[in-house]
Amino acid sequence: MPTDGPVVNVHVLFFAKSRELARTPRSEVDVPAQIVASELLEQLVARFDLTSIRDNLILAHNETYIENLSDKIHFKEGDELAIIPPLSGG
Repeated sequence: MPTDGPVVNVHVLFFAKSRELARTPRSEVDVPAQIVASELLEQLVARFDLTSIRDNLILAHNETYIENLSDKIHFKEGDELAIIPPLSGG
C-alpha cells in the first residue's frame, strides 16, 4: 500500500454482506495515517473482494460515519474502521 507518510495498524469490522464477501468478521490492516476516504475505500474493496457492493458501502471511523469520500481521514494506531453495506428495510 503506497504511502508518503507514517503507517498505522487499524481494526476493520465487516457487517452483513461485507462480512460474507470478506469471509471474516474483522481484520487488522496497515493504512496510511492520513488518507482520502475514497482512496481507502478502493484499497479495502480490492483487498477484501468487495467489488460487488463497492458503490453501496458506508465507512465509519471510530463509530462516526464518513459522509464525504473526498474527506481526509486521520488514523491513529488501533483505530476502528467499520465497513457497512446497505441496510435492507421498508
